[in-house]
This record gives sequence, C-alpha cells and structure tokens, in this order.
Amino acid sequence: MIPLPLARVAEITSGALNGMADPGAVVRGPVVIDSRAAEPGSLFVAIKGERADGHDFAQQACATGAVAVLASRPVDAPAVIVGDVVAALAALAAAVVAELPDAAVVGVTGSQGKTTTKDLLSALAARMGPTIAPVGSYNNEIGHPLTVLKADESTRFLVLELSARNVGHIAYLARIAPPRIGVVLNVGAAHLGVFGSREAIAQAKGELVEALPDDGVAALNADDPLVSAMAERTRARVTYFGRSPRAHVRAEGETLDGRGRASFTLRTPTGSAPVRLRLHGAHAVDNALAAAAAAYEMGLPVAAIAEELSLAEPRSRWRMEVTDRADGVTVVNDSYNASPDSVRAAFAALAAIGAGRRRFAVIAAMRELGEYGAALNEEFGRLAADAGLDGLIVVGEEAEHILSGARGAAGMPGPGTLHVPDAATAGVEMAGRLAPGDVVLVKGPRAAGLERVAAAILGGEAR
Repeated sequence: MIPLPLARVAEITSGALNGMADPGAVVRGPVVIDSRAAEPGSLFVAIKGERADGHDFAQQACATGAVAVLASRPVDAPAVIVGDVVAALAALAAAVVAELPDAAVVGVTGSQGKTTTKDLLSALAARMGPTIAPVGSYNNEIGHPLTVLKADESTRFLVLELSARNVGHIAYLARIAPPRIGVVLNVGAAHLGVFGSREAIAQAKGELVEALPDDGVAALNADDPLVSAMAERTRARVTYFGRSPRAHVRAEGETLDGRGRASFTLRTPTGSAPVRLRLHGAHAVDNALAAAAAAYEMGLPVAAIAEELSLAEPRSRWRMEVTDRADGVTVVNDSYNASPDSVRAAFAALAAIGAGRRRFAVIAAMRELGEYGAALNEEFGRLAADAGLDGLIVVGEEAEHILSGARGAAGMPGPGTLHVPDAATAGVEMAGRLAPGDVVLVKGPRAAGLERVAAAILGGEAR
C-alpha cells in the first residue's frame, strides 16, 4: 500500500479521527480485517459479520501494531469513524488506484474458471513486472478492495477477479479499480436461482466490458454466444479467445494425456507455440486461452506465454486437485464449488483420468439454482449414473433430486448408490470401498465441506 497519513485516510473516507488518533501517523499497510493479521503500520478494518464484530477486536489489532481502526463506532483504540465501513474501504482502495496511473488493471469474470484464470494470468503478468492478485477467490466487495490496497508505486499490474451476486455488483467493483483489460470467460448456470436466467447473468457479467475505456481491450470467449455478444456493449477494442477458428487466440491440435492434462498449439495473430498444461481437465484449456489472450494484449510474446502456461501448477485449493496415495488410489478433489457446467467438466476429467480403472464419486447437491435446482440436480445424478461408476455416495439433506436422477438412470444400479448425512460419514464409507488403483472424484458446493472427504481418503486433515 502507498503510505497515507491518518488525516488523509479520514479525508478519503469522509471519516472523523477518534480515540486520540494522531493525524500524522502513517498507514503503510497491510490493510486487514483479521486482527490477528495486524502488524506495525497496518490499518484494521472493523467489519461486523454474522458471527463476530471486528469492533470487538480493535484494541487487540492496535496492540500488535495497527496504526488505527477503520470503524463505524468509537472503539477503545485510535480510529477513523465512518458511516459505512465497507463503503469507506472501497473509497480508500479507489483513491490508492488513482495514485498509481502506471498500474494496469485487468479484470476477470465469468460463471466458472475465474480463480484459475486469474492465477494463470497473474503468473503471466509477473513475467513483465510486479503484479498484485487476490489469494483464492477474494472477489467480493470486501476482498476486492483489500487486494487493491496491496498495490504500491512499484506495482505494474493488478489482476483482479470480479464476482457478481446480482446485477450492478461487477459495475460497483469496477469503479473501485477501473480495468483497462476485461476478460469474460463464460455465462453458465451458476447462481441461476439468484439471477433467474442466463440472460440476466450475461447482463451482470457484461458490466465488466461496459467499464472499459475507449483504449481498453475486451477479451471475450468466442465459443460462448452470450459472451461474444458482449462486444456490442463496449467502447473498447475486442479480441476473442477459444477453440473457434474466428478466435484471435485459440487452441489447435488439442489432446489429453492419461492424467487429463491437455496439450495444444497456442495460436495468436503473430505466431504460435506448443503448450503442455499441468492443470487437469479439458476445461483448463478455456482458462489458459483466456489468460493467454489477456497476456498477449499486455505485450507478452507468445513463446513466453506458452512457456509459463506449461509451467503453471494449481495455486488455489480444492479446484481439480489430483493426488495419488501410495497404493495408487487417485483422488480428484474438485470440492470448492459446483455448478452445472463445472460438474460436467469434472466428470469429463474423471473419464480421462480413470480410463481403464475403477471409478467412484462423492457428490453433494448444487445450490443457488432456485426453481431450476430440482431439474439440474436430477441431471447431476443422471450424469453420475452414466459415468461408468463403480460406486456413488451422495452427501447431505438436499440430495433427493440427485438420488432420483441417479437411480432412474440405467448406468447406476440402486445398490451402487449410497446417501449419507455428512462429509465425515462419506469419507469413512468411501475409504472402505477403495482398492489400490481406483479413482474417486469429490465434487460439491463449498458449503458441503467435501474437502474433508478428500482429506479422509488421503489419510490427512483438510487445511
């Protein structure tokens, strides 16, 4: 973060100094919302959540070095008192970005693959200069400005992930850190229950390209009609990525190895180079192409792009993590989230990794699908049943539609399907079914906690 005196922080946030706060005391960062992460020079942001109120930890944060607290009420510590802490955090981040005109902001959005694409793109950007990117999925109204506030005068690139909980949310995030390059991956059925239709999801995702300046670049998926149509919503120049021949950055000659890792020729307007991904699943190609398209527009040569993509390892946890036990059992842990598109991608990866081997799956019902939930979870069950599984465990109270789909399909006999109440039980049950050389997919929404199943099978604790 760029150094800011408390008086300037108060000015930016329309706040008032309180609790003997020294106007000349300088905040040098990091800006944190966890008092345990405070250190000398920090600004502690007191967020009131469902389970804890940050205001209760203000004194603790300052005792470990925080200069002051950004708070909505007086606390027993030096503070900047504001009307809305989250809005003040956003204002502070926007002010920092405005002080860094040489830092190029790149935004990534889409229904699936945002975090993986952001991870790939940040590694590519780092080849050209100091780069700031969120850890994991820090992509909402709190995580987004916290990431931005890590930037300083040395930062050349800010690679940011933007999520949408509703129409207008991405536009809000884009105002905090105005992007020069916007990448839109896809429009899927994730959060269909919130938005009501794919068209409404497309409306929300397209807010990213609407935020681009005239001299910006929109990198759009040529293979997704709802994404490619966003070209009409931006003043920026448009470049396309994908498998389509019309894509400016595309994959040709794609193959998968026995671990579900893709190799292909990366073709750009000025040359091509071979890529051999270490990421698992054919869907990783889409993410790689999106990152490549943005990096190409940022000025990275195609050979360097291909080299970095071929070196990239998964950075964010529980997204197509493929781990082998000593006895040859392979666990495909894709438990971070579940949507109709990511479910299909996961089972496609299982088919590639599990060719010629016994295959199992532990799954939990997809959520936030509204009136479409029953039908899409039944489809999830049918997909599992048709995947050639030797056993299926369905977890949780909302499993009836998955079970209905699985038991109604020809590919999965009833005895091969088991319903259990929780992840702990699923881990025990699945561990008892596996034999050396088997493959098991673990797939479900974050709330189901299925990472604990993968940990139990592998014989360790989920971190």
